[in-house]
Amino acid sequence: MMATPAQVPRLPRRGSVPDVRQAWATQARERLHWDTPFSAVLDDTNPPFYTWFADGTMNVSYNCLDRHVLAGRGDRVAFYWRGEEGEERELTYAQLLDDVQRLASALKARGVRKGDVVGIYLPMIPEVVVAMLACARIDAPHTVVFGGFAPTAVRERLEVSRTTRTRTSGGRSWSGTASRCSTPPRLPSGPA
Repeated sequence: MMATPAQVPRLPRRGSVPDVRQAWATQARERLHWDTPFSAVLDDTNPPFYTWFADGTMNVSYNCLDRHVLAGRGDRVAFYWRGEEGEERELTYAQLLDDVQRLASALKARGVRKGDVVGIYLPMIPEVVVAMLACARIDAPHTVVFGGFAPTAVRERLEVSRTTRTRTSGGRSWSGTASRCSTPPRLPSGPA
């Protein structure tokens, strides 16, 4: 759904030019939960490498899920999913939060710690979102590997990113029990 003109916030102005930094700072403070609030909005001292909110910290998983559930929106649909074969699902914030918490706990039980890189090798299913948010929840960076890559290309991507675990599914579809968390698969060596 598109926002109406009344819903679009007016940009603060600095003279005749919109103050974009102030606008982003306002949006970030009003719309996100910060564990450590930021003091600097934009570091543009090394173009073209810009850093936004560098000294602030947040948990993306909390911002995507928990804050909505805590605000009483747990039963609202977080997103609609339609599969390649026409299957459809509606996932609420509460359902996603439950799935993310369970997977985050399972990853920790399997030895994944803060800073460990988790490979995500799943078809285009809602559990990809669950896996990414579970990794964010426990401060484990993740890398998503496209399922259409050849085994050597998958191996290369997992090696380059130094994954310690890979999240996969037991087949084309995923029902919750067929998925597994494993060490990176042993794939053929040699050129891709």
